[in-house]
Amino acid sequence: MPKRLRLTVSHRKQDGVWSVKGGSTNDQTFSTKAEAVRSAAKEGRANGHAQVIIKGKDGKIQSERTYGADPRRTKG
Repeated sequence: MPKRLRLTVSHRKQDGVWSVKGGSTNDQTFSTKAEAVRSAAKEGRANGHAQVIIKGKDGKIQSERTYGADPRRTKG
């Protein structure tokens, strides 16, 4: 099984932008959260086996998306 790509969408307080870490580029920045999530999802789908973790401005995980074959065997 290929290694799963992990992308994290988070807010950078120091300059007020949203960033996507992981993937083909080390750190992409966007002015809105929606743009960052859209970019991470696009890269996740293209990779075929990826996990996207979306964090809020407070740094807490808000949601998680899995693309490709989910290794988890139970429904959830």
